[in-house]
Amino acid sequence: MKSESEIKKELLKEIKTLKDRKGFLRAGLPGFNRLFGRDSLISVWQLLDWNPGIAKATLEILSQLQGEVINREREEEPGKILHETNLEKNRHPEGYFPFPYYGSVDSTPLYLIVFSFYFKKTRDRSFLKSRWENILMALNWMTEYGDKDKDYFLEYQRKNPTGLFHQGWKDGFEDHLKIEPPAALVEVQGYQYLALENIADLADIRKDFELAKKLRERAKVLKEEFNKKFWMESLDLSLSLSGLKPSYEKYFALALDGKKKQRKAITSNPGHLLFTGIVQDNKIGPVVKRLFQEDLWTDYGIRTHSAKESDFNPKSYHLGSIWPHDNWIISQGLKKLGFKNEYRKIKNAILKAYKDLNFLPEYYTIIDGKVTVDLPTKPAYPQAWSSGALLNFLLGN
Repeated sequence: MKSESEIKKELLKEIKTLKDRKGFLRAGLPGFNRLFGRDSLISVWQLLDWNPGIAKATLEILSQLQGEVINREREEEPGKILHETNLEKNRHPEGYFPFPYYGSVDSTPLYLIVFSFYFKKTRDRSFLKSRWENILMALNWMTEYGDKDKDYFLEYQRKNPTGLFHQGWKDGFEDHLKIEPPAALVEVQGYQYLALENIADLADIRKDFELAKKLRERAKVLKEEFNKKFWMESLDLSLSLSGLKPSYEKYFALALDGKKKQRKAITSNPGHLLFTGIVQDNKIGPVVKRLFQEDLWTDYGIRTHSAKESDFNPKSYHLGSIWPHDNWIISQGLKKLGFKNEYRKIKNAILKAYKDLNFLPEYYTIIDGKVTVDLPTKPAYPQAWSSGALLNFLLGN
């Protein structure tokens, strides 16, 4: 069995393989050998302490490709950060949409978050100054385009009929999440909150105190509204009587649908909220406890979807499998909030998956207690945000 030192060397080789000559990380091989907004941003966050230069290169190219006009086929809007592109080709390999394609609700707030993390790490004032207009455009996209109905939540609804139906990290061309659009995903509201708070801090540094005040005021209302509208306080008796098993008490809903009704489901998504600061103090403990109950937790990490849900499928891409990057993001909130034991549980689970599989793909599953990648859709390998997740854990960050 490989030592941790040997595993680190293997992971560094994978990162090197995925690094583009322009400095960013391509998402994964073989099918995702190109620039993705969400994937690349999360990957460079994972590697920030090891090599902040990759983060700078990624932020730079995403700034250059930031949306400028309204284009329904590309799902482009002014200030929006792209979902996916190939710098050498002008269309998706399967012909779904032209490149660059902007069908992502979370790339833009993640861009702002990672920019703030990069600045905190490097204090690179010249880069901040050179790309401040891009930051302002991204902020404007969140308030003017991401929140069209002005309820403070970021929502999406497909504009290109051949584009992605769902546009968060559990994306897809079909309505596998069963959310009537416009959809406001739970984790995306946390990303928005942290983006507002962190860019307010950068505005203070640039002495734009009026902007900082405006951003903090929006963040405050967002937090209040979010904890009120997304929290599932008590058991829904109608669901209980219908035979659905999971308890929806004291946890966050997966989303609000187009009618502002909760999409009740027990998923890993609320775990992403923990690093953002949007969760009210009295709700943190219940969320952490729920993530480690047996219908979500396994020896190899947290499932994307509760095993008690009626649509659970351990072999499903998003409805039962385990994703290392998903677990890593959850772990960052646990570490930030002082849940050291829970953080170590996730770290050890992802390392166990690597050792048992002898590599770490984009996702895997548990069948009869054993980890496997024998799935209908073959997981990509190497995958930047999987390799980056384990590398971050092993580097002690």
